[in-house]
Amino acid sequence: MTMHTSNRPRAKRRTGATAQPEAVQERMHAALPNRSVASMSTTPLSSTYPTPQSSTYPSAYPSEDDDEAGPKTNIQPFRFMDLPSELRNKIYTMLFAAAPPVIDLDPHTFTLLHRQKLLSLFRVSRQVHNEAAHNFFSTSTFRLFPTYPGRYFKTKKPLLARIPPNYRASMTYLELRVGPGWNNPPRGWVVNDALGLADCTNVRVLRVFVECDPSDAIFKGFRMGEGAYERFSAALLDAVLKEVPSIKVVEFDAYSSVKRTGDLMSGLGEVVANHDKIVGWGPERGWDKDSDQVWLDAILMNGLGKRVTKSLVVFG
Repeated sequence: MTMHTSNRPRAKRRTGATAQPEAVQERMHAALPNRSVASMSTTPLSSTYPTPQSSTYPSAYPSEDDDEAGPKTNIQPFRFMDLPSELRNKIYTMLFAAAPPVIDLDPHTFTLLHRQKLLSLFRVSRQVHNEAAHNFFSTSTFRLFPTYPGRYFKTKKPLLARIPPNYRASMTYLELRVGPGWNNPPRGWVVNDALGLADCTNVRVLRVFVECDPSDAIFKGFRMGEGAYERFSAALLDAVLKEVPSIKVVEFDAYSSVKRTGDLMSGLGEVVANHDKIVGWGPERGWDKDSDQVWLDAILMNGLGKRVTKSLVVFG
């Protein structure tokens, strides 16, 4: 049996791309002048595909710099309770600085406290609650009787009576504002056991702010009686000082229309002198400069050896 063989050369099996001769590569480069030589390679350039350093997508493989730096340790959060108590108190003070200067029973104060969530720190832990609550109630001034018009002004349960006893024990500043209701004082403005002054054992300063003096001539014909409101205010201040013997300083302040020599201020001054309290002056009225001069004159006239209280000098 004879076998027929073909004269056509058998094709070689293609196992891989054959290398192009140099002459062929030069002709291809000349025909494509706008392409770079590197574009013929199977590896993309960094200009087309960003490198891990310039890519916005994190690489799944660590870079050489990460390999050299070694494994990173996890950064633990700082524990607030590891701070000294002095620094924690300063942080509390900075946080509560956004609170109103005087805490009163009115909707604006509660809205501000709720919106800024200043008291939410009380719910962190027992220790943080005790520290933050003591800082807040010991540095804030609380008004004894509300002055906001409406149902708050006529309430029989002022803000102080609504605060728990343990919080009242931390208070150091109270404010008594007289003048509102000068023709008909509210029935809730009374010092009794329900007010809770017996728990205010750490109060040191009582701030008395006088909004108006009904003894002035412009109130004639409108006041409820001659000297009635002056006696009411003096009795109210006397009851507060008796109920809170820890008060050392009574700080007076008023609006510009109030005179220090008026009947209302004179009656309040007599009460403070009888209780032998130190008299202070607030920044609103500007009485501090005049009282200091009177005080210095009294010291020079009576001598340093005689005990002369400032309340006795100023109010006679």
